[in-house]
Amino acid sequence: MVAVPQSMNQAAHNPIVIGGARLGLVARAVVYIVLGILAIEIATGKRNHEADQHGAFATIADHPFGLFLLWVLAIGLLAYGLWRIFRAVTGAGPRDGDLWDRLRSAGSGVAYLLLSASAFAFIAGNPGPSPSQRQRTVTGELMKHTAGRWLVGLVGVIVVAIGIGMLVEGARRKFADELDLSSLRHETRSAVIAVGVVGTIARGVAVVLVGALVVASAITYDASKSTGLDGALHTLARQSYGSWLLGLIALGLITFGVFGFAAARWEKL
Repeated sequence: MVAVPQSMNQAAHNPIVIGGARLGLVARAVVYIVLGILAIEIATGKRNHEADQHGAFATIADHPFGLFLLWVLAIGLLAYGLWRIFRAVTGAGPRDGDLWDRLRSAGSGVAYLLLSASAFAFIAGNPGPSPSQRQRTVTGELMKHTAGRWLVGLVGVIVVAIGIGMLVEGARRKFADELDLSSLRHETRSAVIAVGVVGTIARGVAVVLVGALVVASAITYDASKSTGLDGALHTLARQSYGSWLLGLIALGLITFGVFGFAAARWEKL
């Protein structure tokens, strides 16, 4: 194991860094609740913004004090992303820094830093293309190259595997290992875990749908099928009973957002 500089260890456990990480968990919760609301709009035939992070930030920006809230979200997501990177480097966390935990922390850290950058872009008035547009463009460019189609398929399979991992994590309640619920009454602890199970499974289903569309784009050699979360939810809505299924997923995403507030309070940071 590579020795970690003492300064890095201290930074990972600094109260300001920990406070920022908890703010980031709150920011994540808000984003998922807005995503769930946007998914409900798709299920009911109403659509104001795309049902992805881009649409979530646009929705927030449309409301009073939206700019202030975007600043809070951007800073919180930045702080949480940095903490996840710290966790990957130092091994801090309840799982004693095992290799898989470090890899997950590094991956999620990068993802939240990118999400923070997207929020700052909205604040600056230059949000750029939506994630769905960017994904279609990148997929199309990759498939122009030799073996690009296989690479796109591999990425889709990896995304599906990540989603399945979330499903398993939710079903087996593995997320509870990250929480310190010892001070809660049994009823409250059970409620928090139940919310976490429903929310984590719904999140996993959404990720599996996204990955499945990426795989479909590789199989059919059609980059337009690689449409991100917004496209995945619209595709589901067009199926038989799709609106009902989408409504359930939407409620699950909102539930994951509610669970995010619990994680902000009780996650072992």
